[in-house]
Amino acid sequence: MPTVAVDKEDLYEALGRTYTTEEFDELCFEFGIELDEDTSQGELPVVNGVQERAQLKIEIPANRYDMLCFEGIARALNVFLGRASLPDYRLSKPEKLQQIIVKPETTQIRQYISGAILRGIKFTPRRYESFIGLQDKLHNNLCRNRTLVSMGTHDLDAIEGPFTYEALRPEDISFIPLNQTKEMNGKELMEFYDGDKHLGRFLHIIRDSPVYPVVLDSKRRVCSLPPIINSERSKISLDTKNVLIEVTAIDKTKVEIVVNQLVAMFSEYCDEPFTIEPVEIVSPHNGESRISPDISPRATTAEVSYINGCCGFKQTGEELTQLLSRMSLTATVSPKDFNILDVLIPCTRPDILHQCDIMEDAGIAYGFNKLDRTFPGESGTIGDPFSLNKVSDIVRREVAMAGWLEVLPLILCSHDENFKYLRRVDDNQTAIKLANPKTLEYQIVRTSLLPGVLKTIRENRKHSLPIKVFEVSDVAFKNEGLERKSYNERHWTAVYVGKTSGFEVVHGLLDRIMQMLRVQWIKESDVGIPGYFIKQTGDETFFPGRAAAVYYRTKHDPSKTVKIGSFGILHPEVLEHYELPSVVASALEINIEYFV
Repeated sequence: MPTVAVDKEDLYEALGRTYTTEEFDELCFEFGIELDEDTSQGELPVVNGVQERAQLKIEIPANRYDMLCFEGIARALNVFLGRASLPDYRLSKPEKLQQIIVKPETTQIRQYISGAILRGIKFTPRRYESFIGLQDKLHNNLCRNRTLVSMGTHDLDAIEGPFTYEALRPEDISFIPLNQTKEMNGKELMEFYDGDKHLGRFLHIIRDSPVYPVVLDSKRRVCSLPPIINSERSKISLDTKNVLIEVTAIDKTKVEIVVNQLVAMFSEYCDEPFTIEPVEIVSPHNGESRISPDISPRATTAEVSYINGCCGFKQTGEELTQLLSRMSLTATVSPKDFNILDVLIPCTRPDILHQCDIMEDAGIAYGFNKLDRTFPGESGTIGDPFSLNKVSDIVRREVAMAGWLEVLPLILCSHDENFKYLRRVDDNQTAIKLANPKTLEYQIVRTSLLPGVLKTIRENRKHSLPIKVFEVSDVAFKNEGLERKSYNERHWTAVYVGKTSGFEVVHGLLDRIMQMLRVQWIKESDVGIPGYFIKQTGDETFFPGRAAAVYYRTKHDPSKTVKIGSFGILHPEVLEHYELPSVVASALEINIEYFV
């Protein structure tokens, strides 16, 4: 969970009273957050001759983006304590809307943009620090290190609209980056920040693209190069009065969430509190035009009986509306059905997705510690393992009892380890590949357990022979037809390494495990009889003529025969790839999901 550090004195002033550390810890617990540290309980450091102010470090749930800054925490706690009501966020009606005109080329790299203006904002050093801090927290959390969304904030008085959002060649983009004095084009900027510990980790997002996204003002002056850096010209400061916020993204939903959080938190400091000046986003290439941001509340419903049933209390609809108001939700009892609550969700609460989220908020507002302690009734159940996990545990136990050692390698491996080293060909339809791997060692999600086990043996090759190791774990495959575009399979693999091949040892282990799973040996000709049989195969991973495929006929449909795995003597090239040239080895790999 993200941790937010807030000024202790300022927060207590905003809450209208001073708390002891124990009292504030209890308040956090009641609200569903956690006080991680009160720095006033230790010795405060001195920086540049000035002692730092005491801070409260608070852990926030990862989906509560509205509480990633001082303003959000203070506002949520005040509403919870009944000291304040939910702010009425409003859009102003300026005589002329500022426009951001989107060019069609942006679809090549970062197609979505949104924006807003905070007019007449009053910054203090701590407000300014909180404003920048919220952007950093959002970048690290919801924005996934700027890959999905990135924010730019600009001094509106230093630039002129209408603005354009374009995608240009790196050589055609020239400006002075933030906090620099030298003008650079896109390529020079990439080279300049390549070793920068802060910005260098974001360069990969656009570096290899033929065009870079760029926001320009009406005089073709660069405002920002998202998602990397803003221009020195539009830099905001404590003296800035009017702030233009532009948010670019590759995710349409998240771009709106981010801009809503920024304006909702800091419109409090505008000349007209909680009033936001909108921006018109114009896309001439498709004829679309919209007003940003959309701060209107979302309407949904929740059942009174569902909330009472899940939380274990007996609240009326009116009582539940009072509870939900403490969690910044506006609820009324439906005039058509007293069992239905009509709920308005503010723009600051994108974490509310289902009535179960509303139920959770009602439980927090009521107080889980206030619930009556009762024994489970007729609905009480006893936990039972999933069938697949039960089968996995049986296999683990029996293989271990046969004298084999279990290993647990990582689920990621390199492309070569998964394909080339096993003498297999990548069809580009099977493996899940990481878009931006940190190292060559972790490029894909494994489709076989063998690479991890063989790497483990490689690192322990000085041990005495024979080495007998196994693993029972998941592999993953792509499937574009599924909602998540991928699926897992539970596999079991075992590898025997010694001075002799050990083919008969691996074969015997397979027979033993099948016996313990009560799967009988059958002949290929035994059509209609459940069981398993083996058949010679030409798998490239194994030595020619020394490999067998394992076939299975299930109890549910004995007429259907499926290949569940293979075993054999590993090919010498496979062993050389894994730096095991002086030994011979046999291996098996079986999909055990068929035995559930």
